[in-house]
Amino acid sequence: MTTFWVGELFDPGASDGSQRISTYDNDWVSSYGGCDGVVTEAGICETERRYADEGWFPRRMEPRQNPFYLDVPYDDVHDETGFARRCAVIPWADPGRGGRCDDRDHSYLKNVWLELVGPSGRECYGQVQDAGPGEYDDARYVFGDDDARPANQRYGGAGMDVSPALNGCLGLSSLDGTGDLVRWRFVPADDVPDGPWRVIVTTSPVAR
Repeated sequence: MTTFWVGELFDPGASDGSQRISTYDNDWVSSYGGCDGVVTEAGICETERRYADEGWFPRRMEPRQNPFYLDVPYDDVHDETGFARRCAVIPWADPGRGGRCDDRDHSYLKNVWLELVGPSGRECYGQVQDAGPGEYDDARYVFGDDDARPANQRYGGAGMDVSPALNGCLGLSSLDGTGDLVRWRFVPADDVPDGPWRVIVTTSPVAR
């Protein structure tokens, strides 16, 4: 597991090296409300430690979207394989009459909730807002029932990125490390309990 944040630019030379955009929002940083952290004098968006008594919210900006966000390594909109297979592998997709399998303006993953448990032992919740890291059609890891390991070999073999708010809630060992493990599962929105992750719930559709 790694940590990412809206506004981060970690590899200018890579097609997936900027968090100013996400696979579901081509101006994510504006939609979110700015850098989800601290902007240095050099104009670089850096992360910051979050605290329980502040609900793990950003300390220097007011987000317009849920700060408890994450990605999973399946892109059901822009990755050609991921898009082609999505209604066959995503359990809640609706391939029948009236479904949106062929609609690239619709994602079956954006805004979906996950429950996560990390080193802190707390149950934390977040919404999918991007795809990655490193892989974009890893259906076996994301949707399989055989406890498969991530196909990704980059970034320490991480299977997802989580936001600074989730980093704090989960009790990860560093602000931007790769060594922590979590348990996670998809959960219906109605099963998400009250908590800081429900202060702002992101409902925006795909913005391409």
